[in-house]
Amino acid sequence: MSEPAILLHRLSKSYGDTDAVQDLSLTIASGTIFGFLGANGAGKTTTIRMLCGLVHPTSGSAQIGGLDVWRERHRARSKFGYVAQRFSLYRDLTVEENIRFFGGASRVPRNELPKRIERLLKLTDLETKREAMADTLSGGMRQMLAVACALVHDPPLLFLDEPTSGLDPVHRQQIWDLLYDLGNRGITIFITTHYMDEAERCTEVGFIEKGRLLAKASPRGLKDSFQAKLLEIEVEPVMPALVRLRELPEILGIALRSGSLRLYAADSEKLVKDWQAQWPLPDVQWRGHRWVEPDMEDVFTAYSQGYHALLKPPQS
Repeated sequence: MSEPAILLHRLSKSYGDTDAVQDLSLTIASGTIFGFLGANGAGKTTTIRMLCGLVHPTSGSAQIGGLDVWRERHRARSKFGYVAQRFSLYRDLTVEENIRFFGGASRVPRNELPKRIERLLKLTDLETKREAMADTLSGGMRQMLAVACALVHDPPLLFLDEPTSGLDPVHRQQIWDLLYDLGNRGITIFITTHYMDEAERCTEVGFIEKGRLLAKASPRGLKDSFQAKLLEIEVEPVMPALVRLRELPEILGIALRSGSLRLYAADSEKLVKDWQAQWPLPDVQWRGHRWVEPDMEDVFTAYSQGYHALLKPPQS
């Protein structure tokens, strides 16, 4: 059995009385596209910075390719590339000069560097931008350059901290097309995100909330853990109905989806039968209902809001 790309055991980080990450344990196999999903402040960036040897853990341990991320951080850094949240390259250098600089900093042999630069420029679709100053690039192209610099030393693992945040849909798709190409080449990818649709694109997903791991499985495994039937109703007017139905004790939560109300309830079938007998909102018109498949947002909502009646243990 091959060694895992990443291994965490009860990894924790506290800042004074604030627990940023708490007892985080998980294993990520080589070749995985792992999505670390959580809201802003959930602990995603702190985790990734500990894994990159930039932050000292308060307790617990983590390994990359069998190397301790803190005690052996100088050796471990050769095993991964890191793309930070904010653009951290040299704006007054050209695209090619940035890649060349990071190649030198990563001790790429001089005779190999030209070929790697050409390969990375082609991979990231930056061939026509090689002489452009980094400061003149669009947000999407800057992220492509950051990925190229992170890959210049041919690491088997790539960390990306919310790489598509603030990008338009076209550039977001371009980043994901690149990540699929890298995954196809066998590179393990650890990506943090707060976009639910991006979690769907990963081969494995971990939910984090307030520094704690809520669940970890494939996207299908997480969806299969949603055991309650998911109900959508058509009502008019919709907003007064949303506010008033949310107050009913049998309803755990409500979300507005494309003009319909999606209801989270432990026994939604009973809810429909009761409403067919007596609809509780006489001044609101109930136009119909349907059963829908849960998506990643539904699953994350159930885990993060503690709707335990809707869930069963996920299958990896």
